Amino acid sequence: MAAGKTERLMNLLIMLLVQRDNVSKERIREVLYPSSHGEAFEKMFERDKEELRSLGVPIETGVIDSFFEDEIGYRVSPEQFALPPITLEADELAVVALATKVWENASMAEATTEAVRKLNAAGLETDVSALEIVQPRLAAEEGSFDVFVAATQDRQIVEFDYRGSRAAEPSHRRLQPWGVVRYSGRWYAVGHDVDRDDTRIFRLSRVLGEARAVGEFDAFEVPAEVDVRDIARTLAPAPPAGKAVLLLRQGSGYTLRRAADSTESGVTGPDGRDDWDRVVLTRVPADLVGAVLGHGADAYVEEPEDLRREVATRLEQLVARLDGAAR
Repeated sequence: MAAGKTERLMNLLIMLLVQRDNVSKERIREVLYPSSHGEAFEKMFERDKEELRSLGVPIETGVIDSFFEDEIGYRVSPEQFALPPITLEADELAVVALATKVWENASMAEATTEAVRKLNAAGLETDVSALEIVQPRLAAEEGSFDVFVAATQDRQIVEFDYRGSRAAEPSHRRLQPWGVVRYSGRWYAVGHDVDRDDTRIFRLSRVLGEARAVGEFDAFEVPAEVDVRDIARTLAPAPPAGKAVLLLRQGSGYTLRRAADSTESGVTGPDGRDDWDRVVLTRVPADLVGAVLGHGADAYVEEPEDLRREVATRLEQLVARLDGAAR
């Protein structure tokens, strides 16, 4: 499997998670690292294991054969990896259910399917039911998202064309990405601008065309004192202020209703039915666009106009992305 680091880690997690028994290091190398041998493989495998463990993945070691205790194998126990039972209120459960439908990550689902197919082709017995606890549920509609995330992990420079909010023409940029962060409902890449020799933040939805990771891995170090969220709060545009008026279908939109200053019941909605409520928010949440999208067809923006346009644009981008993944 020739794969980038992100996909390689996912493949390793899948391989160790779906095995019923411990799998040997050599078998892991044959299936997941076929082009790596000797010391190069040992370093990469140890690094990948530590990265998964740092993310909370409980990789277990044990003997492969009880009669020959000199060969060690690896696996991830689904019971140890699964989250403990979580109790949600009815409104919270509704929000989670809607969000999972809207933000399903098609690209990672495709990568998971391909990984399992290759494991089966290699003759390994798998238990795909174990994958239910690692289904990816959060995605970004920006096409460059995966490139910046992978480059952040691999410490590679990213080249891309970018049009700022006040720029008439796009400019070519080179960034040492320190992290990707969501702020005020949008995804940003934070890092060191190579050409301008300064810290910069780029809104991913303004990246034009394809972003490319270039150069060697581990090409830079992230300063120890860097907090990408603090940088985003400092450099990114402030969260929206003012008033928002929404229509929410009765029996839905509980999280938005909690933030409402007033509610008018029995309002006629966009579908012509009178089972909607009008809610007014004067303290607009930072990610109001994401909150509206998370409620699907049960939420509609009346005003302001720029908020309604942003919701429509995000939906169009999501539909285009899903349509492209399905082809």
